[in-house]
Amino acid sequence: IGVYFWRFQEANRIGELFEQTNGYVYINLQLAIYVNDILTFLLGFCLFFGLIRFVHLFRFNQRISLFTRTLQFCAKELVLFFMMFAIIYMSYLSLFYLLFASKISSCSNLLKTAQMLFEMTLMKFNARELIQADAFLGPFCFALFIFLVVFVCLSMFLSIINDSFRQAKEIPVENPFIMSFMIKKFLRWTGLKKPSESEIQEEKDSRVRSQYFHPMDNFRDRIDQLLEAFDKIYVDQQAELLRLKRAGV
Repeated sequence: IGVYFWRFQEANRIGELFEQTNGYVYINLQLAIYVNDILTFLLGFCLFFGLIRFVHLFRFNQRISLFTRTLQFCAKELVLFFMMFAIIYMSYLSLFYLLFASKISSCSNLLKTAQMLFEMTLMKFNARELIQADAFLGPFCFALFIFLVVFVCLSMFLSIINDSFRQAKEIPVENPFIMSFMIKKFLRWTGLKKPSESEIQEEKDSRVRSQYFHPMDNFRDRIDQLLEAFDKIYVDQQAELLRLKRAGV
């Protein structure tokens, strides 16, 4: 909200300056573009996290609930894993940049080197450039990166997810049919799906069963009411006898 009003104020300032000079002077729009970019980035993140919150509405679905519980179990382990992975990735980034910056265009700067390492992680990188750059260091660094990052780190990542998934499956879902019930009610409310004869009869039976009660269910309450009535009669009789004795009857 603060950045939005900042952009609004900057737009008003530029508009007033343009109105005063009729556009015959140089107007620097760098700050306005910078503020607009910040607002766009913030709106993008707000929209992202706002849409992610919709997952909470589907928590009664069995698969969505399993997904969220898996993330809850592995959150701490994933944070530690990504810290370790960031250190390893930065070390390889420094290694490839310093060794091949002057030999390969993909390592000409840190951003391109990071992009190259990401492609190597996805196994979509052609190692021919590294071999042509250096006959020994190229294949050696490439093999070391593939072994440590792709095989070891990704295997650790999958093992963390798998272990958390196993723990999440051991916890029973509170009510896995609530989501399907909500979807069915929504489709009926919008008229997209009409209930069948068996569903209509089932609803009628459920309403009848909800109104029916067994006589034994109220037996305890009736006994309590009877005992209260006996107590009231006894108390009234004792009070009447006490009043007669005081009256000398």
